[in-house]
Amino acid sequence: HNGHIGFNEPSDSFEKQVHCVDLTESTIEANKRFFESAEDVPRQAYTMGIKTIMQAKKILVVASGEDKAQIVKEAFFGHITPYVPASVLQLHNDVTLVADEAALSKIY
Repeated sequence: HNGHIGFNEPSDSFEKQVHCVDLTESTIEANKRFFESAEDVPRQAYTMGIKTIMQAKKILVVASGEDKAQIVKEAFFGHITPYVPASVLQLHNDVTLVADEAALSKIY
């Protein structure tokens, strides 16, 4: 919903490489379905930073559902900004977006 890539949240630097992050409450909430309870969800995680991701030869992005439509539009057709981390992918020369019709519904 916010254009994160991995655990790189809005306002994270595009210059970070692999690093440990404190998970946001919304990330903990989104991932609790994989655990017995919200208390079991880790509060920190390692993630590839944006700089590391951008060094990949090819990048695959998957989005599904109407709730992702606005952020897909912002990430791929909006301004490049740390507040929408996926927007930096506009600068990569080989990105594939796999999305359902609902996730693409705001792209005209």
